[in-house]
Amino acid sequence: MRIIFLGGAETVTGSKFLVETETSRVLVDCGLFQGYKWLRERNWQAPPLDISNLDAIILSHAHLDHSGYIPLLYKHGFRGPVYTHHATRALCHILLPDSGHIQEEDARFYARHKLSKHAHPEPLYDRATAEASMALFEAVNFAETVTVGDIKFRLQEAGHILGAASIILEAEGKRIGFSGDVGRPDDIFMRPPQPLPELDLLLLESTYGNRRHDKQDPFEQLADVVNTTAQKGGTLLIPSFAVGRAQTVQHMLTTLMNDERIALMPVYLDSPMAIDVSDIYCRYTDYHRLSHDQCRAMCDKIKFTRSVDESKALEDQRFPHIIIAGSGMATGGRILHHLKRLLSDHRTTVLFTGYQAGGTRGAKMQQGVESVKIHGQWIPNRARIEVLHGLSGHGDYVDLEQWLQQSELSEHTPIQLIHGDPDALEGMRDHLRRTTSFDVNIAGYRNILRI
Repeated sequence: MRIIFLGGAETVTGSKFLVETETSRVLVDCGLFQGYKWLRERNWQAPPLDISNLDAIILSHAHLDHSGYIPLLYKHGFRGPVYTHHATRALCHILLPDSGHIQEEDARFYARHKLSKHAHPEPLYDRATAEASMALFEAVNFAETVTVGDIKFRLQEAGHILGAASIILEAEGKRIGFSGDVGRPDDIFMRPPQPLPELDLLLLESTYGNRRHDKQDPFEQLADVVNTTAQKGGTLLIPSFAVGRAQTVQHMLTTLMNDERIALMPVYLDSPMAIDVSDIYCRYTDYHRLSHDQCRAMCDKIKFTRSVDESKALEDQRFPHIIIAGSGMATGGRILHHLKRLLSDHRTTVLFTGYQAGGTRGAKMQQGVESVKIHGQWIPNRARIEVLHGLSGHGDYVDLEQWLQQSELSEHTPIQLIHGDPDALEGMRDHLRRTTSFDVNIAGYRNILRI
């Protein structure tokens, strides 16, 4: 058996791991490259495998850096099954068509402004292709064994987001673990990751391989921000990612209101995608910490604004209120319209709840820039900018080490580090080599590993 690292190696994006035996071939994860242009350009290259000989895709979770390349393989002719958890399939039904829509919008923008070297720029794939690719998805339960040729695999809970799984794959007398993205033991929303069984090889994510999570109480932080903003008579804007983060913030706000730690005030979720995702989280209460009643409260106390007209009507609010809207890094979405009209008001607070990539509006606001360009206009930045720490869905390097120690791995189990930026990969390798006996190395892009 051999593994070919086609993505998620030497970078934190584009996860794709091709597993080949004498008779079978499966692709574990099928993600888009995101971020830097030189990485995104890989999405436009010819598919890095022979689609005609690919038997199946096994998907760990719904985030696009793990799932977003599936419609492109479909576009090129792949018609095999995509195995994943029920909740992941439901989330992909939202995320993949939206990704196709964004690809179409980008192509139209480049054509209109003549920003492409092509006379008629095309999308990577469109919404219709993404929707069609959903017919390939076959949902499986955690711990259910599935057979593809001479390969067997099962999914086990990994925390992180709804439906996220580690993949345990067996073939030719060997057992390999693919960690997927691994959640935190003390996550507000998701249950802790399930310990791993004994393995002959582990591919381990390293997103937080060189960082520790802030230990401040995020509920206390959020309460302070909300109360300070309300006392000023201002608006709290929360740029948020639609999957996971928006639902966590909803739950935190409703909990604080129920506990009378913040004043009762209108809270608006101004994101059709996040609204749909919240419905899915409420549907799958068996797979996270919240009870059905807590999920219903999370949705019932928040005012959903689906339509554009409902979103525009928020401009008429004159009393303290809270708006949660995408995107999480303020790179697009409805949050831009709210920032455009409220960023220059000193009573406004903008609260970021996740990592802000370099060069994004979110990163620039955190750096204290005097103005931000939105829809071609420079908007003065007079708002109070805050960061809510402690909400990451990834375990840090100590969390991951403890997870490994709780697992049934032998002390010399070989580990290949994947899905991390170079500094994070180096940090994770150094930490595990210093504190454990595992045989730890960093996977290389396009490398082939035989076991």
